[in-house]
Amino acid sequence: MMIDAHFHIWQLARADYGWLTPATGSIYRDIGLADWRALSAPCGVSAGVLVQAAPTEAETIFLLQQAAHAGDVCAVVGWTDLLAADAPQRIGALARHPKLRALRPMLQDIADPDWILQDALQPALHAMLACDLTFDALVKPAHLARVAELARRYPGLRIVVDHAAKPDISSSQWQGWAKELAHLARAPQVWCKLSGLWTEAPQGCAVEVLLPYARHVLDCFGAKRTLWGSDWPVLELAGAYASWHRLARELVLEMLGPQGPRGVFGAAARAAYRL
Repeated sequence: MMIDAHFHIWQLARADYGWLTPATGSIYRDIGLADWRALSAPCGVSAGVLVQAAPTEAETIFLLQQAAHAGDVCAVVGWTDLLAADAPQRIGALARHPKLRALRPMLQDIADPDWILQDALQPALHAMLACDLTFDALVKPAHLARVAELARRYPGLRIVVDHAAKPDISSSQWQGWAKELAHLARAPQVWCKLSGLWTEAPQGCAVEVLLPYARHVLDCFGAKRTLWGSDWPVLELAGAYASWHRLARELVLEMLGPQGPRGVFGAAARAAYRL
């Protein structure tokens, strides 16, 4: 089973996607599971992890409803307010949905990079541990040291770094990102998604511009802790689903050998999300 570990769907009429406006161009449209299947299936992808795109529980419920009868959606990464007084109860209620496998606070949009380390989040994080949920970290390079500290404090918490922490490829960001990502990779309960890189590159760049960054992710996390994801339909802002899939497949085979794709395109996602 080949898994796309990161894709989205949305309905504009739901109106809780604050970032999704006409200015976002071609992706400002309704996106459904059938649209994702039309692109993923020809690449041999047979399952996917559906990820929230709005910081509301209503959207999480919408995703769970869409996934409930979709055999090819193997997990949902949702959202809830981790600072709410009843956060443990909310987490427990969401976790009763069998496909809810992770929660994702949208850390990249929170001004304070230390937000995730505040004591007030302890009840929610302990509830995630109790419910065996994974923590998806939507972060930028400035957050990597904080995620490493989070991993140190909660060694039983599975953490998945989305989009390799979004290095600013358009500005050739490398040294600090590369060093912090390698440091974070020492924590054995941390995985990293090989996803979301093309949209961080200069507009119009060929997909090959991602090779140094993708190589570093694979060097740090290997086949067992690297998850390939499309980040579709956001990916459309940079290039085609098939182009990104092809480059990643070729690179994984080159670096990790014939057993590599089994991990990066399947087993790593199953381990990270307990599928």
